[in-house]
Amino acid sequence: MKAWLLAARPKTLPAAVVPVWVGATPLLIDDNPFSGSWFLFWCTLGSCICIQIATNLFNDAVDHRKGADTAKRLGPKRVTASGMLSPGVVMIGALGFCLAASVIAIPLILEHGWVIVGIGAGSLLFSYGYTGGPFPLAYRGMGELFVILFFGFVAVSGSYFVQAGEWGGLEILTLGLQCGLYSSVLIAINNLRDIAEDSASGKRTLAVRYGKTFARAEIVVFCFLPVLLWMVVLPENLLSLLLGLIPAIVGAVISFAVSRTEPGSRYNRYLALGALQLILFAFAATLTAALP
Repeated sequence: MKAWLLAARPKTLPAAVVPVWVGATPLLIDDNPFSGSWFLFWCTLGSCICIQIATNLFNDAVDHRKGADTAKRLGPKRVTASGMLSPGVVMIGALGFCLAASVIAIPLILEHGWVIVGIGAGSLLFSYGYTGGPFPLAYRGMGELFVILFFGFVAVSGSYFVQAGEWGGLEILTLGLQCGLYSSVLIAINNLRDIAEDSASGKRTLAVRYGKTFARAEIVVFCFLPVLLWMVVLPENLLSLLLGLIPAIVGAVISFAVSRTEPGSRYNRYLALGALQLILFAFAATLTAALP
């Protein structure tokens, strides 16, 4: 059980929880008894968490097979590379979570039809295609783009659609982009930490392609562009503006830390700060939606 918990990578799960939370919240707390469904919210959340875990399991097995994860890695232990679980068992586990995600999503399909099937099928396909298949996105420097698209726009807009039965406007798209950018902080820190190992294994992340200076600048952009978007698009009053600035405090700490520290195991602490920044954004968005 310990090995499976490690393989699920619980510290990455905020990237699955926050978009659903942010996308669904406006209709769950608007005091309208005819809008929003907590049952559909929990189904959406459960399905997204299962897809996230499946992605992590595919990543664990595929990275080991391609030599991107070794016993010398600086990040958290990987169960396949460390021999705790065999690659085949981890792949079966990933497929099991894909199946669980599909079953949990059945009420969403019954409520909204083929739109949910399309979103779910694409998400499941790319949960493997992130590191596996003929065109693995993470190995082509497209990991950040994947996260912005699926953990940002798709997850937030899809969660809003589940609650409203229609697509949101500029505000929901902005929240989706912000979620994607904040989630990409995690990917960018991870890639900067692993730049030497990834370079040796042929994993051509953006950090490997363009170097440490670019990777550090990328992290700064991912931390502060969401704040700029908040200031321009979302605030309705001074309080909501101030709420949106809260994640910037953590973003400043992360940006300063990566600029002063060479890639190494200390970056695992910065990943935790990245997750905290994402969660603080979710609280800011929730509190803003609750303001009169």
